[in-house]
Amino acid sequence: MAGAVNFVWNYCNDTSIQYLDKYGKWLSGYDLGYLTAGCSRDLPINAQTIQAISHEYATRKRAAKKRKLRWRSKRSLGWIPFNGQTIHVSEDHVKYSGVRFRFWKSREIEGKIKSGSFSQDVKGNWYLNLSCDVMPVEKIIDNREVGIDLGLKTLATLSDGSTIHRENLTNKYAERLAKAQRARKKRLVRHIHVKINNIRKDFNHKATTNIVNKYGTIFVGNVSPSKLKQTRFARSVSDAGWFNFKSMLAYKAIALGVEYKEINEKFSTVTCSVCFERTGPSGLSALGVREWICKCGATHNRDVNAAKNILRFGHETLLKESHGRGCQVFN
Repeated sequence: MAGAVNFVWNYCNDTSIQYLDKYGKWLSGYDLGYLTAGCSRDLPINAQTIQAISHEYATRKRAAKKRKLRWRSKRSLGWIPFNGQTIHVSEDHVKYSGVRFRFWKSREIEGKIKSGSFSQDVKGNWYLNLSCDVMPVEKIIDNREVGIDLGLKTLATLSDGSTIHRENLTNKYAERLAKAQRARKKRLVRHIHVKINNIRKDFNHKATTNIVNKYGTIFVGNVSPSKLKQTRFARSVSDAGWFNFKSMLAYKAIALGVEYKEINEKFSTVTCSVCFERTGPSGLSALGVREWICKCGATHNRDVNAAKNILRFGHETLLKESHGRGCQVFN
């Protein structure tokens, strides 16, 4: 089934590239769905899965903009998407395309199943992922607010002065990983990478759960790792896992009715959180300066000051949004 998914994906990729060369534009998900219609008769996957592949390809292509997407091969991790109408889930079995699979249920399934997928990890384990439509959670009325500044040495610094530290897993397992790579033990290399990823994910789960349980409003700086990955901090940025941390905060906030927003953190580090003047150390050369004194006399910890500014920027953003929703235009 995974091989059939790869076949459809590569067909979408090849057809889109040919269309681009001929007409100068990419095919849409609707176009690809029309071109792949009927091929389920010759493949071990159903029509809904083929349609989901076409739309997923179009979605990723829009996100990639001008870049071409990768081909899928036997080395690609298995992935089989579906919608809720094409599967039947019982206590410990799921039936898809006439085949019955047994699975271990990690949690009770709530709500109506809308979509999902079978997916494979690097160790060859298969997982059943279900996306369900559940009742919205009422917003928590909690006055506690926090701004969060994401960093490298410290994973996150909160505006109340508390910090979240996690050891650098890349450095911790670097020697063991290097030995396995030199010995060409591919299986051990995969195992080490999985272990690092699982430790990082477990830590992020615990940290984000603690934050959403403690605060009713959360503002996080929109720091982007892409630019920093081109500098000497590339390994530290990759180890930090900012995207994973923010993603967990976002969906857990939705589940608990907590207000969550990513805020433009531009000038948050160099701006004094007391007098709002930009007197702090700036540039990559000043990253080693962790504490500084403003002209107004206020002494700042670099990260705590940035978190306080992110909190203030968040208030300003909410105020602008509330004014925008309350405005009416009359002709």
